[in-house]
Amino acid sequence: MSQPAATIYTGGPIYPQADGQAVDALAVRGGRVLAAGSVEEARAAAGADFLTHDLGGDTLLPGLTDAHVHVWKVGQLRTTLLDLRETQSAEEFAALVRARHQQLPPGEWLWGRGWNEARQGFIPDRALLDALAPGRPVLLTRTCAHIHAVSTRALEAAGIGPGTPAPPGGELDYAAGRLTETAYGLVYGAMPTPTQAQFEAWILAGLTYLKSLGLTAVTDPAVDAPLYAAYRALDAAGRLPIRVNLLYIRRPDGGSETLPLPEKYLSDRLRCDSVKFFLDGGLSGATAAVSVPYLGLTPPNHGVLRFGSADLYELACEAHVSGFHIGAHAIGDRALDQLLAVYARLNAEHPGGPRHRIEHFGLPSAQHLQQARALSVIAVPQPIFLHELRANYDRYIPPELAGQVFPLRAMFGAELDVAFSSDGPVVRELRPLAGVQAAVSEAYVPGMNVTLAQALGAYTHGGAVAHGDSHERGSLRPGFRADLTRLHADPFHTEVHLLSDLPVHGAILADHSISGAPVAESETT
Repeated sequence: MSQPAATIYTGGPIYPQADGQAVDALAVRGGRVLAAGSVEEARAAAGADFLTHDLGGDTLLPGLTDAHVHVWKVGQLRTTLLDLRETQSAEEFAALVRARHQQLPPGEWLWGRGWNEARQGFIPDRALLDALAPGRPVLLTRTCAHIHAVSTRALEAAGIGPGTPAPPGGELDYAAGRLTETAYGLVYGAMPTPTQAQFEAWILAGLTYLKSLGLTAVTDPAVDAPLYAAYRALDAAGRLPIRVNLLYIRRPDGGSETLPLPEKYLSDRLRCDSVKFFLDGGLSGATAAVSVPYLGLTPPNHGVLRFGSADLYELACEAHVSGFHIGAHAIGDRALDQLLAVYARLNAEHPGGPRHRIEHFGLPSAQHLQQARALSVIAVPQPIFLHELRANYDRYIPPELAGQVFPLRAMFGAELDVAFSSDGPVVRELRPLAGVQAAVSEAYVPGMNVTLAQALGAYTHGGAVAHGDSHERGSLRPGFRADLTRLHADPFHTEVHLLSDLPVHGAILADHSISGAPVAESETT
């Protein structure tokens, strides 16, 4: 069987390592890089049979990865869920909820997400939801997804009364109609179960949008059995538009039930060999587990630890010895103490296991960073939080901990593998270049801005490391996958404050078919 023609990309700067060192040409055949260098080198690698693709001045980078984004929830907000992330006042909030109530049939759940008290000036409660949507079950999730406001009818549907205890790792305020952390599962379990078709539609809506932002790969960091089935069905049908890595949840909200380890799965577009644990809450909503109480809360509040250390170790050990990577949500310094102690014990008692991740890594001390380096932990922070959630941090974080808020430069200084991400739809802004801009120019801790090359590297090579495929993706080396992000202009010659608005002209994925026969490179804009 004859080889397909190669494609040579030229006519614009090409950054094989996303580090500021440009080459003139990239040769690709059958979804793999042949050479990145001069035009002559590319032609020599391609041989006589090649097509030339003129970039017209556009820039090529290795395909960008968002290492932590809730894909189906992004799609749900773009299709069926009430989106409250833009509300700036009580009046806007009330108008949106009333309008949705009037649109829905009687008895149907009103489900929404995105309220933020630092932006709209108040925290919704049960009395307000009852007034805005009389007699209707309502569940409105804060933007962080760790705090939820519910109506009286929703509490009734869930069988929750004044004396109902909160599950371990959660808090329940019946009078206010407020659920924190694992208590969310009590109400979610009373809602109609989405069908697989609905999950598939939400996944596709999310992935299609994320690809339009220039992303070629993402990690969806909290997937259960129904979602896993939907992803596998889409992959079997060849419908996943970009590469997806899944973190399978072990302990769903609402109780002490533990899901069994999933079946491992690996294809060109879908990967599942990792599990997820939530150790604490969110920093912007003052539920992350901290050693110093948050500002302005009565009574004093140190956040929520969702696991006992012995329970966490038992579950983590089961996954570790079975060869599963662990992606553990740990933001507050108390949660980081707990998680790093568990990772250290795993390493000591069961050496040679897979590498593990820390999702968010929000308040690390210098000691935490040293421990993470010694354990080869992969850090997965969200620089866009520094832009979008700064007002929340100013409101809640005590001065004793303010110096530890997402110290990105220190993570690189500790020689960690760092993968940037958005955690969408926790934030409104999912463009990776907005995350780059925040990392380069909006550090919460003075002196903690990173370089442009470090930021882009965390969205390319770092993302591939976190994804588990840095041996063949994340840079444009010979033999690597030709996954590319095409930009309208050169980020290394763009003013920092303009980076987030730099237009994306395409996300390019190049694959082989299941039979092994190569298929042509494809580009979408």
